[in-house]
Amino acid sequence: MGEETKAHWENIYKTKQPNEVGWTQNVPSASLAFIHQLNVPKAAKIIDIGGGDSNLVDFLLAEGYTNLSVLDISEAAILRAQKRLGVDASKVHWIVCDILDFEPEESYAVWHDRASFHFLLDTDKIEKYLNTVKKAVDGSVIIGTFSVDGPKKCSGLDVKQYDEKGLKATLAQIDFKSVECLREDHITPAGVVQNYVFCSFTNQ
Repeated sequence: MGEETKAHWENIYKTKQPNEVGWTQNVPSASLAFIHQLNVPKAAKIIDIGGGDSNLVDFLLAEGYTNLSVLDISEAAILRAQKRLGVDASKVHWIVCDILDFEPEESYAVWHDRASFHFLLDTDKIEKYLNTVKKAVDGSVIIGTFSVDGPKKCSGLDVKQYDEKGLKATLAQIDFKSVECLREDHITPAGVVQNYVFCSFTNQ
């Protein structure tokens, strides 16, 4: 996505508080529900793509998951999450990286992304993302994107909307089979309703 994109997100996280951005969730209920349904061991390797300063990692730590990674393009976002977690931050593997530049060094049982995928508009970037998933995941993928009934932009950037059929077809390109899809109405801190589609997939 490049330096311009990185600068955009660094600025967002340096200038806006969680209550000033639309994606903030006090409780990431849909993400947690999907992870719980997988019934993976507490020591399973889980990575949150575009995790930023999301509260998901807090809940997973509290539930006893011990092998967590959070990747985000913004160092400011990662630093904010680390500060919030305090001493517990040392229990998480933090990765400051553009997802399109990510070269995984290990295999993950769960790949979760509620933040990055719908910003990929070009076919070549989507293919690069999918190739990374194929190399990095031995298990399950959970992707949440703005649905066809959701916003067309986020933080001033265009997004690619998906429906269930579109997400399933996209992950089928790398032989991930759909397990479940659902819609979620996310209420932003400003009270705006944003419709998401979440789908889980497996390559096993």
